[in-house]
Amino acid sequence: MLFICHGATDPYFNLAAEEYVLEKGEGAAFLLWRNGPSVIIGKNQNAFAQLRLPFVQANHIQVARRLTGGGAVFHDLGNINFTFITDASEHDQIDFARFTAPIIANLKQFGVAATLNGRNDLLAVGRKISGNAQCVYHTDDGRRRLLHHGTLLFSADLSRLSGALQVNREKMESKGIESVVSRVANIRELPGYSGPDTVEAFLQNLVDSAAADYGAAREYTLEESAAIRRLAEKKYSTWDWIFGQSGEYRVRREKRFDFGSVSVSLDAYKGVIRRIAFFGDYFGAEDTAHLEEHLVGVQLEPKALMDALADCERYIYKSTSKQLTDLILG
Repeated sequence: MLFICHGATDPYFNLAAEEYVLEKGEGAAFLLWRNGPSVIIGKNQNAFAQLRLPFVQANHIQVARRLTGGGAVFHDLGNINFTFITDASEHDQIDFARFTAPIIANLKQFGVAATLNGRNDLLAVGRKISGNAQCVYHTDDGRRRLLHHGTLLFSADLSRLSGALQVNREKMESKGIESVVSRVANIRELPGYSGPDTVEAFLQNLVDSAAADYGAAREYTLEESAAIRRLAEKKYSTWDWIFGQSGEYRVRREKRFDFGSVSVSLDAYKGVIRRIAFFGDYFGAEDTAHLEEHLVGVQLEPKALMDALADCERYIYKSTSKQLTDLILG
């Protein structure tokens, strides 16, 4: 089995690397990697519904979209990601137990009794320590390949996780859980954990265990790295891939400001505003209908919105483009 472990922490490079190994590789591969602060959304998710974009922007958190389905996850250097890639027959289907078993076995040596619970989570003492996702990938030359990847929260900043992600209240309440942070846990902080204290040492243990099973790890060659960077630049880091896949989106938000209350209702498709309306007890020298018309066709992206709202005080007295942009983006 090909085993790759490297120091790149750019989420666009790392997600492109998975696709590169899927497309160009043959046989099985195992990858270990980390990302800097980032939110990775599932292939089928609406980015605008999943993220608190003002928080994400203010905290310099990158947003990326992966090849697999499932929910949004937060990554930082306190989180370790693992990837299994194999050839797949036409009969192979999604199977989380197969690829989480070696991870569960590795955690057991440190006193962590992890179990695969529900669809795709690893739990320990009732709290989530790993989220997993899978897909079947069809290569350009007609082969079927299976991608499984997962997270291992070791010492992640859970306050950033909570701040970056929108909470699906219906889902959380149905499980009787009060918040995102109460649902997840870092491995290092689990009762009974007896392993390394730093994420670097924990990662090295994973490397050593994988090397014993799969052979020595290697990094990407210069040729591979160049190809992966091109894919990251042309696909994974683009607005069209990250936000333009979001499909139809409707939202209504309201906030009270010093100058009055403002409510915004909008419809968007693929990250572009199709209809928007402002309501509230604010004052304005000109009709907000003109501002609304000006915003149609604008991307739901902070800079584009700030530019389009540059003259907003003419329509909503004493408002700023930053305030209205944050309201629109939630």
